[in-house]
Amino acid sequence: MSVRILPNNLIDQIAAGEVVERPASVVKELIENALDAGADQIVIDVADGGRTLINIVDNGGGMSRDDLQKCIQRHATSKLPDDDLLAINSMGFRGEALPSIASVGDMTIDTNGMQLDCSTGEIKPSAWEGGTRVRVENLFSKTPARLKFLRTDRAEMMSVVEVVKKLALARPDVGFILNNKWRYPKGRPIMDRIVAVMGDDACERMLNVECRVLNDGENNIKNSTLKLTGFISEPTLRRASSIDQYLFVNGRPVKDKVLVGALRAAYMDVMSAREFPLCVLYLEVPPREVDVNVSPAKTEVHFLEPSRVRAFIIKTLRDALAVPMARNAEHRERLWQQPTEQSFNSNNDILKVCEQAIGIRYSDPAFGQGPDSEYRIPYPDADEQPLGRVIGQVGNKYIIAESAKGMVVVDQHAAHERIVYEKLKNREIKTQPLLSPIVVKLKPEEVQALETIGAELSASGLKVSEFGPDAVAIYEKPADWDMDWAALFRDIASEVLSHGHSSKLSEKLHLKLANHACHYSVRAGQKLDLCSMDALLRDIEKTERAGSCNHGRPVYKIIQISEIDSWFERL
Repeated sequence: MSVRILPNNLIDQIAAGEVVERPASVVKELIENALDAGADQIVIDVADGGRTLINIVDNGGGMSRDDLQKCIQRHATSKLPDDDLLAINSMGFRGEALPSIASVGDMTIDTNGMQLDCSTGEIKPSAWEGGTRVRVENLFSKTPARLKFLRTDRAEMMSVVEVVKKLALARPDVGFILNNKWRYPKGRPIMDRIVAVMGDDACERMLNVECRVLNDGENNIKNSTLKLTGFISEPTLRRASSIDQYLFVNGRPVKDKVLVGALRAAYMDVMSAREFPLCVLYLEVPPREVDVNVSPAKTEVHFLEPSRVRAFIIKTLRDALAVPMARNAEHRERLWQQPTEQSFNSNNDILKVCEQAIGIRYSDPAFGQGPDSEYRIPYPDADEQPLGRVIGQVGNKYIIAESAKGMVVVDQHAAHERIVYEKLKNREIKTQPLLSPIVVKLKPEEVQALETIGAELSASGLKVSEFGPDAVAIYEKPADWDMDWAALFRDIASEVLSHGHSSKLSEKLHLKLANHACHYSVRAGQKLDLCSMDALLRDIEKTERAGSCNHGRPVYKIIQISEIDSWFERL
């Protein structure tokens, strides 16, 4: 077959197949154009899920007659002042959206007293003054085969809603109205918009994130700064899917494996892998350190130094999650009388093992008293301690306390499990040198992948070296690790080859520590005295990530007095 040049209309339709996947894609491209035009109020109207009508009105700068004529030509753009693709600071820049949309639907553009019929290229006078209106009707009417691949109107509408939500969070300074139903007013606190997008349960349960560091990366980039701001959910606020995870790079909504992997790693020891935290995170990277020209839809990016970006995000999020309830709480003075050698009322052997293993102080003679001992607890006022003062125990499982906010219910096993886990994490990993190394057969590319993360393997207690082109040898390993090394290394290598990093080792370490902490923690069904319960509450107040145990279950619940009043009709 000989080489031929494709006709322009077919070229535009091929481009449309990359840019305009569905009605939501059209909405995204047109809103991004409005934002780049300086609009701070955008109104979107969609009919039949966008199949028959998409109408977008903005109050931006609009276009001149010359710009209006050029805007539907392929690769015509106002977003690139020069030819530098590494200095992109706008939402759109490819110059493909408008001609692609015009090739698959009927589009008209009204701006500054003019109207452009994109099918004919004719410009005529219009009563429209100020800003721009783009109206797209009969989407895919010119390519009817594409209509078969659209979902139901309801499903397509939900995709449009999701696009508007992302852009509303990307630009909280801009007002958005969709079908006069989804309204995101400008000039409100950003938390109002987050609650409007994610739901009322996000109110007062999001943690602030803010960190800025100078990037002294391996590429010797000077004066390069990384900045991460936004909000993440408390560990006890989670979803069954990633639907409420919103990630932005330089103001652009993205789907990026580096960012998603870093988010997952940050929550590893506070949330189950089958659950997903909520987040709105804004990462700012120097434009020359991120490539946004990866896909026509502009939803993917490539980082110059993905490993450093990932490490920065993980540390920042873990620091936000690690804030104790009472960071600067001083060591609590014990004032009760006649300490004895008895600690908890039962399972003393477990507590002694725990003390020997991690130096925990719950077998301290002053920690607890027997039920018949004489003692007194230095109860502070309820508002002096975040978890209040102990009242008693229910079902030998839950500690009941009174705080300034109301009634506090603490799961004693989850609380102690978090305390033990955090102590274990701070211990140095005990390693075991091997007289005979363990040789693991792998593919040559897997061996090379493991070589690139040698420092991470070493930090996890593994001394691994290349053993020929298709094998590695383990010369030292964590003392209590016995597993299928070939399967583990293949999983790690696969992640490294796909994403440039791996979370498998940290997941294995987390599982080991979590199981140990669970085994040596106070059990549900174990009777505690008041001193023991009080000490447990004071310790959890000073413990990092105290809101949940390492399995993701909540440690405590605070029931407001107003809610208790409603139980008894005292409203």
